[in-house]
Amino acid sequence: MSKKNVWIVPHKDGWAVKREKAERSTVVTPTKEQAVKIGNKIGEKDGVTVIVQKKNGEIQSNDSHGNDPNPPKDKEH
Repeated sequence: MSKKNVWIVPHKDGWAVKREKAERSTVVTPTKEQAVKIGNKIGEKDGVTVIVQKKNGEIQSNDSHGNDPNPPKDKEH
């Protein structure tokens, strides 16, 4: 079974770290910065992509921690 990507999403109590298609959050933090830090640790450990949303739900960024045969050419990460 492959591991699911990690999403950083707005939550009523701050920011949530969730697995893709999960109903429940892995963790909820008061700040986006904390959620991204936790999400990136999980992403690195599991070799999955971390997708960060803005407050309005738009995707702000994504960072692949897996073995990507065609890595993106952007300089964000």
